[in-house]
Amino acid sequence: MKEQHHHHHDHDHEQGWKKYIELICSLTCGAALALGFGLSFIKGIPAVVPLSLYIVAYMAGGFFTVKEAIENLREGSFDIDSLMIIAAAGAAILGDWAEGALLLFLFSLGHSLEHYALNKAKNSISALAKLAPKTAWLKKDNNLAEVKIETLQVNDILVVKPDNTIPADGIIIKGNSAVNQAAVTGESMPVDKTVDSTVYAGTLNGSGALEIKVTKPAKDSTLSKLIQLVNEAQSQQSPTQRFTDKLQKYYVPAVVIFVFILCFAFLVINEPFSASFYRAMGVLVAASPCALAIATPSAVLSGVARAARAGILIKGGRPLEDLGTLKAIAFDKTGTLTEGKPKLTAVIPANGISKEELLEMVVAVESLSDHPLAKAIVADAQLKDITPAENLESVTGKGIKAQWQGHDVVIGNKALVSAAPAILQQLDEKSKAGHTTMLVLKDKQYAGMITVMDTPRAEARAALDALKAIGIKKMVMLSGDNQLVADAIAKETGLTDAWGNLLPEQKVAAINKLKTSEGKVAMVGDGVNDAPAMANSTVGIAMGAAGSDVALETADIALMGDQLQRLPFAIALSQRANKIIKQNLVISLGMVAVLIPLTLFGIASMGPAVIGHEGSTMVVVLNALRLLVFKDAGGKTNLPG
Repeated sequence: MKEQHHHHHDHDHEQGWKKYIELICSLTCGAALALGFGLSFIKGIPAVVPLSLYIVAYMAGGFFTVKEAIENLREGSFDIDSLMIIAAAGAAILGDWAEGALLLFLFSLGHSLEHYALNKAKNSISALAKLAPKTAWLKKDNNLAEVKIETLQVNDILVVKPDNTIPADGIIIKGNSAVNQAAVTGESMPVDKTVDSTVYAGTLNGSGALEIKVTKPAKDSTLSKLIQLVNEAQSQQSPTQRFTDKLQKYYVPAVVIFVFILCFAFLVINEPFSASFYRAMGVLVAASPCALAIATPSAVLSGVARAARAGILIKGGRPLEDLGTLKAIAFDKTGTLTEGKPKLTAVIPANGISKEELLEMVVAVESLSDHPLAKAIVADAQLKDITPAENLESVTGKGIKAQWQGHDVVIGNKALVSAAPAILQQLDEKSKAGHTTMLVLKDKQYAGMITVMDTPRAEARAALDALKAIGIKKMVMLSGDNQLVADAIAKETGLTDAWGNLLPEQKVAAINKLKTSEGKVAMVGDGVNDAPAMANSTVGIAMGAAGSDVALETADIALMGDQLQRLPFAIALSQRANKIIKQNLVISLGMVAVLIPLTLFGIASMGPAVIGHEGSTMVVVLNALRLLVFKDAGGKTNLPG
């Protein structure tokens, strides 16, 4: 372990030096410029001394600028860097070496600080990659061996010691522990895990030793998927980004042509060529759209990085911007707004049978069945040591039948009791409230009813209220369940609409209908059966995406933890990102609009133009970095788990 740690440190150290190389070059340029400028005032020092210092300044300050310009020209784009080099070269031709060196110094300084700031945002994303340990303890025939995680195979058995990081996605086969999953799912509280629970690579084991069976090779773990998707995230450009890129495509060549024409002003007005050329260079600097180029990407990166810290994966600028402009959201019901597991909601005995006896009778019979509802009833009743029933058989169209303690017990639907109006009325009330009801007969005599229901998530109401508070006007639930169940859940959670009885393809139609009426709509689901609907929505949001490849692939935004209250946070973050992007566009375009006339009419020379230009770029980047410390409305940076 020690050796590995040491190696890691070395790597960091080298990166650290590389990180500052641009800044070092820029400061060298500044120092050479200052020294040269100082020396030029001293009599008796040959003119070649300051000049050679200026040349050093040019080399140090221009190195990265030229490098980037060449890369850009290779890709066929004539960029800001190219404009700066022309301006600096122009100054040198005029013999204004000091001005040119100042230009390169400020430009390279601005650039290096901008890169440093952006790397900060990128690093807070790539911090994810450092989470997974490099090695794991593999158990083979009761021997433990430390192996590299790349070599792990599916079904390998690993031992995870207390307080160690879990090295792979897997299932616990022995032990129990509280696992801190904040890094992957964003849940702030540790989650209790027992045998058969799923664990993820990069999460932190608590105080219990665990044995886990690997379910995915290292390269497919949820964590590596996340990292891969975050790295691709920058390719999904936001609408503003596309707009500014388009603008630059026409704007930069236009500036170059305009500046070229300005060089010949001396033919029209009576001034030396040098004065015309000098003014042209000033305009060139003033008109460079540096701040504009960085305005959106810096905000997008910071926003995506901030979201990643909260367990929210946003795949780039497009979903980030769209999410902030939404007014309508569609929710899948099962597992998104509800727990996705039916719960026993009522036990109503009749004809002198006690509640305990009714429940015992039902559990005895249902524990023989493997129907999901039966399993839910047995689990919720939590009865121990009951006499098991025997001879389970199904009664066509009515339910199931078995023998229990010498009695015939039948559990089923309302076809069992044809006449009794009081019972039917009770049944009706229950199903209107969205419950699934089962009737029980003991020796052909009505014994009572039990009801089960998929109950809303505890946090659903609060999450939807929070969404309303941040401006989401329409919240629609799409459900395959009957309309009664849908309405019942809608009433409890505070939805604006509930659409029931929908088949998967009808969900797609419902999304398209919402898109027509609302312009944009997000679809929130668990990503497995909702993939088509998500793909058709403006922004697809997957809940509980940790561990589910389908959800990670199809969604534009994935809430890694299974928590609805992440959604208001994600939307608030996007709204803030949009605000910052707009501010940045105003700052960057405003600065250009002010500087061009000032330099054109000779009020400001190249120096102030450079300072204004670089200043606006820095302001834009720093403004974007505010997103990294974004807190939700409650003022908490991290949401309750």
